[in-house]
Amino acid sequence: MPRTSRKRSTLANRAIVASAALLLGGGGLVAVNVYASAGEGDSHRSAPRTQNAGQWMSTIDCPDVATQDQLTNVPDAARPEVDRNLALIDSQITEAYKRFADEKAQIQRDPGFADNAILNPLKDKRAATLERIALSIGRVAERPQGLEGLAPCTLRAQDGQGQNGGQQGQNGGQQGQNGGQGDGQNGGQDQGQDGGQNGGQDGGQGDGQNGGQDGGQDGGQNGGGQAGNGPEASDFVDITTVQPNVKKARTARGGSKGTFSTNCGVNEAGKFNSDNVIVAPGVSNGAHHMHDYVGNQANDAFATDDSLAAGETSCRNQGDKSTYYWPVLRLQNGQDEADANADGGGKEGNVGEIQTPSQVTLTFAGSPKSKVTAMPRFLRIITGDAKAFTNGDANANASWSCTGFEDRQLKDKYPICPEGSQVVRSFTFQSCWDGQNADSANHRTHVAFADQNGRCQNGFKAIPQLKQRVVYDVPPGPGFAVDSFPEQLHKPVTDHGDFINVFDDNLMKKVVNCINGGRKCR
Repeated sequence: MPRTSRKRSTLANRAIVASAALLLGGGGLVAVNVYASAGEGDSHRSAPRTQNAGQWMSTIDCPDVATQDQLTNVPDAARPEVDRNLALIDSQITEAYKRFADEKAQIQRDPGFADNAILNPLKDKRAATLERIALSIGRVAERPQGLEGLAPCTLRAQDGQGQNGGQQGQNGGQQGQNGGQGDGQNGGQDQGQDGGQNGGQDGGQGDGQNGGQDGGQDGGQNGGGQAGNGPEASDFVDITTVQPNVKKARTARGGSKGTFSTNCGVNEAGKFNSDNVIVAPGVSNGAHHMHDYVGNQANDAFATDDSLAAGETSCRNQGDKSTYYWPVLRLQNGQDEADANADGGGKEGNVGEIQTPSQVTLTFAGSPKSKVTAMPRFLRIITGDAKAFTNGDANANASWSCTGFEDRQLKDKYPICPEGSQVVRSFTFQSCWDGQNADSANHRTHVAFADQNGRCQNGFKAIPQLKQRVVYDVPPGPGFAVDSFPEQLHKPVTDHGDFINVFDDNLMKKVVNCINGGRKCR
């Protein structure tokens, strides 16, 4: 599988628009004037199902089942079946997303066709799956009520008229900001670094309708995104224009100042899959996007505590068989990756060359208010929310920055780094544990973040806090994105990290002693 960390020339910056011709799977989604996406979002965000031509770009908007109150405390006996069905709901949305793309022409002619061909079948599938969830819980506990109301989905327009390729699209319409006849902001032959993504080099002498002859099939690939599903130029910001915003908590007397670092490489072995054994155990392609793995080499959808304990590890200290994983980052340079026709890859809009990090730093830190206690073995923690674009940012937690500028952290933007600076993505994990459970039904409530003063809530204990820092040598400017669920549009706010603790007991004792003793250990 090819890897790249090469610098890109000005011509290559402009030529990134060639990715507009990439397909989703074997002829699925092509860049078109229909915004094809499917979203697990709040149903109240829905818009009317029929819009004018400039607003027709729609998503399929479904209530997010996994976050419902009825599913926050699933009994252990029912959890495997519930997890499998929650993963199936994600698959159903992905299938609807593909169908929406395949039927784009018919939907344009007859918006009601979307109800009959996509929304109603999706509702029926979701209803059957929700019934199985209710039955599985009802066998061992009180049956949850009201899940059937989560089955219907609606269509809604993407925010902003024509934002992603309509007749007046920002980057491709007749009067688009970056298309046109050379009179747009970036529409001339060589206007600016991201002109290639927005109808730049070849958008200057076209008729403006599609961002120029060679500016991508329909509007310069919607601002530089992959096959019409994001990201947009507005998802990037020049890091030098961001004000410093990082504040460090002061460690009080009685706090724990030490750190423990583990070196597990940068995934030199190229271990990738589109599984997520925490969220969708036993389900192949449960993540619908590719993950990078360092540490444990046995992690896939079917991994168990025993198989992880017996697995090989890329960590230098063999006592650390933990698994650390996150969505891959791809360079959208129009080059096919080996997974261009695979589940989790091109079939779901994740296209471009996967980037191997130049550096991965894994550090466990202490609490500013107390000593830490050992993590339980096989503790599972997720930080961030893979569906934050549709769920909202309540659980969003990844940060983006650039080397030399890490006092400036971004939550919902990708950074444009100056020449010589590298992109940095950071994940800070929850540092408080309920003292009992290695996981929870929604994979969140057994752990928590400390409050703004660094204290854990009542009943929770401070544990070593994992801090991941992943660095990439990618060309300056827009042109990269993380993998995501199709409906999440590769937004930076959807970035997330996953961790399963497989430290042996002796090494975990060393971690705790180093942190509580105020030492820096490896």
